[in-house]
Amino acid sequence: MTKPFTTVFAVYDNMTHLDFTGPHQILCRLPDAQTVIASRDGGDIVAEGNLVIGRTQKLSDIDRCDLLCVPGGVTATQIALDEAFVAEVRRLGQGAKYVTSVCTGSLILGAAGLLQGKRAACHWAWRELLSEFGASVDEGRVVRDGNTFTGGGVTAGIDFALTMVAEIAGEAYAKALTLGYEYAPAPPFPGGRPELAEPETLTAYNRMMARVMDQRRAEAREAGERMRAQAGVA
Repeated sequence: MTKPFTTVFAVYDNMTHLDFTGPHQILCRLPDAQTVIASRDGGDIVAEGNLVIGRTQKLSDIDRCDLLCVPGGVTATQIALDEAFVAEVRRLGQGAKYVTSVCTGSLILGAAGLLQGKRAACHWAWRELLSEFGASVDEGRVVRDGNTFTGGGVTAGIDFALTMVAEIAGEAYAKALTLGYEYAPAPPFPGGRPELAEPETLTAYNRMMARVMDQRRAEAREAGERMRAQAGVA
């Protein structure tokens, strides 16, 4: 019998749950497919906002997948230093047909050595950190480089997932899902990207992020050093 197309979401505590739930809602509708939610230790994980995602499988128990997706989150650079988690992402990613991420999940792919020499997207506030992993920053909302698909910040995960559906099941099916989910964004406030935001809004956001940027930059730098050492790259 033909094996079903298998998508694995590699999840972790304090991830941004829309990075996961948005794509999951769409990718779980792929025909003749199965969707697996897995974490380092299995069991429950607690996403940002105290949302519990229960009964996750253990990453090390999963032999393979066709599509690997890593969501982002406020702890992404900390997770990039979790050697056990990163090793499982590396193992599954090396055998997957598609290697994917949403938001700062691309930093975890980078830590696993899966973005070296590739163009990749990330949340705009953190995309500069991709250079620590040998990746090139692409400001696109959904970026493809070979078999690697990366989505930008948070809500880009829905665009990313529909792009993947078109790739896997065809454009007609992706269009039908777009209609079925009534995906017709009309945000109440413009400015969801830095080049569209009002100057005072951008300044306020950057000031807020500055409180954690030094820590995240240091974590990304350390994760990049570990990745290069593991890969034998100077």
